[in-house]
Amino acid sequence: MVKKYLNNPIYFKEITDRISGLSADSQRKWGKMDVCQMLTHCDLVLQVALRKIELPRINLLFETIGTVTKLEMYVFNNGIPRNMPTFQKLIVNFECDFDDSKTNLLKTLEEFREFCNNRKLPDSHRLFGKMTEKDWEFLEYKHLDHHLKQFNV
Repeated sequence: MVKKYLNNPIYFKEITDRISGLSADSQRKWGKMDVCQMLTHCDLVLQVALRKIELPRINLLFETIGTVTKLEMYVFNNGIPRNMPTFQKLIVNFECDFDDSKTNLLKTLEEFREFCNNRKLPDSHRLFGKMTEKDWEFLEYKHLDHHLKQFNV
């Protein structure tokens, strides 16, 4: 199976096309978030890479689990398991506007691509530890893919 990276123009377009295929009444297959909340959550996760959101420190056990998970995702090229816990700052359990959330996510994706092209992404992540540009591009693609599958796109 091919490894997909968000900064690759083909996979970037794939993701933006899938996001564009969502509507305010898109139904989830699992989880608690509605489509608008999912879009906002994905936007917040990308903002971590843009240094707009700083995640809190976690204990060594969770950091070790995160580092092993990152390695395992690379080796087996598998996706993110359903209903995984996330950082409190990235949980979206409030009402939001679908059109605004979709527009904001697409805008943040463009900003992420600029950061990739200018090599401005952080060199670490609170959960995944040391990060390269390729790590960010791979894991952000996997995260978006996970949530878009959640809504059948």
